[in-house]
Amino acid sequence: MASSRSSRSLNERELRLWRVGPVLVLTFAAAVLAAGSVFYGLMVLLGFEEIDTTVKLDARTLFDLVKLSFGVVAGAGALVALVVAYRRQRVDEAGAHREATRLHTERFSQAVDKLGSDSPAVRLGGVHALAGLSDDAPDDSLRQTCIDVLCAYLQLPFTPDPGEGPQHQEEHHRYLALRKVRHTILRLIGDHYRIPKGTHRSWQGCGLDLTGVTIDGQMSFADATFSGEDVRFNNATFSGGDVRFDGATFSDSSVSFDDATFSNGSVAFDCATFSGSEVYFHGAEFSGGWVSFDDATFSDGWVSFVGAEFSSGSVSLNSAKFTGSEVNFDNAEFSGGNVRFDDAEFSGGDVRFDDAEFSGADVSFNNATFSGGNVRFNASTGPAPSGLIQAVGTPVPAEVRLHPDWHSSSTP
Repeated sequence: MASSRSSRSLNERELRLWRVGPVLVLTFAAAVLAAGSVFYGLMVLLGFEEIDTTVKLDARTLFDLVKLSFGVVAGAGALVALVVAYRRQRVDEAGAHREATRLHTERFSQAVDKLGSDSPAVRLGGVHALAGLSDDAPDDSLRQTCIDVLCAYLQLPFTPDPGEGPQHQEEHHRYLALRKVRHTILRLIGDHYRIPKGTHRSWQGCGLDLTGVTIDGQMSFADATFSGEDVRFNNATFSGGDVRFDGATFSDSSVSFDDATFSNGSVAFDCATFSGSEVYFHGAEFSGGWVSFDDATFSDGWVSFVGAEFSSGSVSLNSAKFTGSEVNFDNAEFSGGNVRFDDAEFSGGDVRFDDAEFSGADVSFNNATFSGGNVRFNASTGPAPSGLIQAVGTPVPAEVRLHPDWHSSSTP
């Protein structure tokens, strides 16, 4: 997002055009300098030592000089025409850009008005209009504005479902209609982030702010690429939905799930790749549903679960590969549910469970492999996770640091 906002639009560059006079002078001087350089270079290559000044000027030589003079004048005229044509082209492009921006602004205003309609059908039309505007936006900043408005709509408070009773039938139907609008936005967001960057309709490289949003439907980022953008799910609630990040790639981006609540449904990061990115689950609460990182690869960057609470539900990192990332579970509380690192491979990077509390959850490292990197359980409390001691082996490898009370234990 920062890169798209820092880039200058065509209209901004057009305002920096130099005056015609200085441009012509500089262009002509550059042409003369280039011609002189070429002439001198040819003299050197052809081995001319000096020019014979005793030769008289005959008619043929005079005629050649006249032709050369006309050629110089014609060349200067061509340079002037080229500079003027270039400036005209730039002005025409800037004018076209201004016209496209004006039309975009008019359509944008109409689409936003639709989002504020009392009719759910009209709002749905506004959603599709904004998504289409983002695809046709003249520059990245206008595309980002359309995305921001769609995200802001999802962040608006909404009336919960009043129930299906006969006395609430009208309110229930309206709730379902407005819920359809929100789910359509989520679907469109996922669809656009799966389109390869640089192609038409792709939103990759644009920021996405879903702070505080309730996701209770399907949203798919499967095989999407997050590269260089800032994506925020802070304080979001995943309740009853199905959110897919299967095969997604997080590269040089910042993705935040701080204080998010996973209370129902499923969120899958299966086969996802975390490379060079910062992914945060600070203070996240896993109190139900299923969150899966099966076969995910953590090869660089930072993934943090500092202060996360695992109180129920299932979190799976089975067969995950930790080869270079810094993955942090410091101060995490495992008080319920299931958290599994079965068959995980710890071959590089830094994985920390410092001050983690294992007080009731079923945490297992069955058949996990520790062959490199650093894995630390310093100052952690509670019994050793299931299968951890057997997976680490005896003696404990230097790169694995366990709680002192666990060293002599062979059972959880």
